[in-house]
Amino acid sequence: MAGSVDTGGNGRRRWKPNAEINVTPFVDVMLVLLIVFMVSAPLLTVGIEVDLPDTEARAMTTSEEPITITIQADGTLFLMETPIEFDALSPRLQAIAGVGSEARIYIRADDGAEYGEVMRVMARVSAAGYANIGLVTDPISE
Repeated sequence: MAGSVDTGGNGRRRWKPNAEINVTPFVDVMLVLLIVFMVSAPLLTVGIEVDLPDTEARAMTTSEEPITITIQADGTLFLMETPIEFDALSPRLQAIAGVGSEARIYIRADDGAEYGEVMRVMARVSAAGYANIGLVTDPISE
């Protein structure tokens, strides 16, 4: 009961407060905090190894043909379908769209191409003024 009845000496009823602590709101708050910390704790870890998944992206639907750079396994570069030297890549890209282009450029790298070569090409494309760089992958074959 929330309190007790004290009749006192004059016949009037008076409620005396009961000194119990209601722990139900405290338990509710603690359970909510527990769930929040359980969900957020894995997101706070840094330096975890990640195995990147194969992509299940849908095909792009664009009306214009995008600018693509292809990197073969032996390091040969192609701008669209034309072979190009690595040193000539940046001037050719700047000639196509100018400096600071908002156009998206796609890089298609062979599975056997070295990671360092792909990063060098991406750095050269970025230095040519392209901020929107996309990597093209094949969908998962089941």
